[in-house]
Amino acid sequence: MMATATTPRYYRDQQAWRDLRRYLPERLRLTDAAAPREEFWDWRGHQVHLDRYRDADAPAKVILHHGVGTNGRQMTLILGARLAARGFEVVALDNLGYGMTGVRPGTTPSYDDWVDLVVDFVAHERSGDDRPVVLYGLSAGGMLTYHVAAKAPKGSLSGIVGMTFLDQRIQRVRDETAHDLVGARLGIPLMSALAGTPAGRIKVPMSLAGKMSALANNREAMRKVLLKDRTAAATWVSFRFLASYGTYTPAVEPEDFDACPVLLTQPAEDRWTPLHLSELVLSRITKVPVTTVMLDNAGHLPLEDPGLRQMEDAIADFVTRCGGS
Repeated sequence: MMATATTPRYYRDQQAWRDLRRYLPERLRLTDAAAPREEFWDWRGHQVHLDRYRDADAPAKVILHHGVGTNGRQMTLILGARLAARGFEVVALDNLGYGMTGVRPGTTPSYDDWVDLVVDFVAHERSGDDRPVVLYGLSAGGMLTYHVAAKAPKGSLSGIVGMTFLDQRIQRVRDETAHDLVGARLGIPLMSALAGTPAGRIKVPMSLAGKMSALANNREAMRKVLLKDRTAAATWVSFRFLASYGTYTPAVEPEDFDACPVLLTQPAEDRWTPLHLSELVLSRITKVPVTTVMLDNAGHLPLEDPGLRQMEDAIADFVTRCGGS
């Protein structure tokens, strides 16, 4: 997705994130003056957008990743700016097909590309910088943190945080998170058959693949902002991406995962991905510490207190325990 007359290249020129602020607690209503620096990082010809709060004196760096219905600026709003205020260096990225990232013309990215991009970005961020790095992911980004930690060289990450850990290879997970049961049962096999053909480039609204209606619990925010944002919940994704997302096999299965500690920050009022779906993955991880913190009154994309404040506190404490003291 390259910038067009209707799609700005920078968040400073986008209205959607500004409109979303009114549905957040007052302390999270990011002003333009306090907004992060916007940068682009070239990855294999793709121009990856970054929201960055640089701090050379910070004891640790936190990388934020969105899910399949959000973008990097939304991660900055609910978490990034607050972590930066607490003394951590923070960068939120837009992966391929989302936010302000420009996808190289003629390419059809897969979920495998998402994982490889973040593995390479972690290496990029660690080059010449030995500070601990913690990776956070909302929604589908939660399992992505696991996939990255499993594939990256040992020691690349000091910890991972997920707002859900969903293994889409498990039929129960597909059944409960897909738009409908027919799509959950037939969609991935059909798209997998088409992924390697020219039909793999066909795109569909992500809202027809996933239960996007449950993204946030504030109906007005959903109707007026979130479901209209083509850089996030209203984006279109290819059959190739959906097929690879639904069948991705990690470099290391949970039983053997020993890369770093894991934190789940689970919204207590999540209507899309309740706790029992993440437990299908986390219950199998026994070689590293796994912690779960429930976020009271919070939806899948949390817009509510006290859950947002609990999330901030839990992640700040986790980063500190992981070496960022």
